[in-house]
Amino acid sequence: MKILVTGGCGFIGSNFIRFMFKKRNDIEIVNLDKLTYAGNIENLRDIEGKFDYRFVRGDIRDEALVDGLITEGFDAVLNFAAESHVDRSIAGPRPFIETDVLGTFTLLEVSLRREVPKFIQISTDEVYGSIEDGSFDENSALCPSSPYSASKASADLIALSCHKTYGIPVMITRSSNNFGPHQYPEKLIPLFITNAIENRKLPLYGDGKNVRDWLYVTDNCRAIDMVLEKGSPGEVYNIGGGVEKSNIEITRLILNILGKDESLIEYVRDRPGHDRRYSLECSKIASLGFLTGSNFEEKLKETVDWYVENRWFWKERAPER
Repeated sequence: MKILVTGGCGFIGSNFIRFMFKKRNDIEIVNLDKLTYAGNIENLRDIEGKFDYRFVRGDIRDEALVDGLITEGFDAVLNFAAESHVDRSIAGPRPFIETDVLGTFTLLEVSLRREVPKFIQISTDEVYGSIEDGSFDENSALCPSSPYSASKASADLIALSCHKTYGIPVMITRSSNNFGPHQYPEKLIPLFITNAIENRKLPLYGDGKNVRDWLYVTDNCRAIDMVLEKGSPGEVYNIGGGVEKSNIEITRLILNILGKDESLIEYVRDRPGHDRRYSLECSKIASLGFLTGSNFEEKLKETVDWYVENRWFWKERAPER
C-alpha cells in the first residue's frame, strides 16, 4: 500500500506515520508538510532513512506540487494538514481559512482528477460545538464556535459535497482531544506539562470546569487505520476516548505526576466562545472493531515522562508563555 500523508510532521500525523510503519511491512509513505511552527521534521527522525518513506516540504495549497505528487499513484490520501489552535484562530483567522479550507479543496480537486481510490479527511469534534447533556453522533448538526472549528467544519462539508457530487471516495474522522508525545506545547496538556517542569504558571481559562473527552493519540491512529481499511465512502466516523474530564482535573493530575504544588495554577480570563463540553457517541467506529484500549492515567503519566525526557523537542521551540 502506498499512501500520501499531508501534515505528517505534526502531532497526530507523525504519530500515525510511526504507527503505520510499526504495524505493516508492506507500506510506502510520502509525507507532504509545510513545516510551520507546529510541524517538526525531528518528530520523525527515527524513520528518516527508511527506504519506503519520503519527506516532501510543501504547501497543500500548491496545486502543481500536489498534482505532481499524486500522479505517482497512491492507494489513499490522508489529510492531517491543518492550522489547529483555537487561540491562534481567534487572534488571526486567515491562515486557518487558507490552509484548512482552500488547502483541503486543492487536495480534493487533484484527487478527483487523478482518481485517488480513498481520501480520508482528519477532522475534530469541535465542529459540533458545545453540548450540555448527552453526546453528538455523526448526524448531529455542525455548530462551530471558533474560526478554527468553522474552518474544519467547512472543509468537512466541502469534502462530503465532493463525494455526493463527484463521487470522490471521501471518509471523515472526527476525534476528541488527542494527547501524547510530539504535541507542540501550546495545547493544554503539553503546555501545562512543560510549564510545570519549569515552575511556570499554568494559565487556566475561566473556572477550569470546561469538559473534554481525552483520546490517546495512538488510539486515534488505530481508529484512522480502521477507517482506511474498512470505512465506507461518504461516511463520518466519530472517535472518542471515553474519558471526560474537566480542565482543572487534568491540571491537578499533571501537577500530581510531577510532584508540583497547585500554587502554580493561575486562573485567567476565559477566551471568547469557549465551548463548555464536548462529547461523542462512537458506536459507528466501534462497529469497525475499534476499542480505545488505553488507560488514561497511565498514558498521561507516560506523556508527562516523555516531555521530561525529551526537552530537545520543546525547550527551544516553546511558544511565549
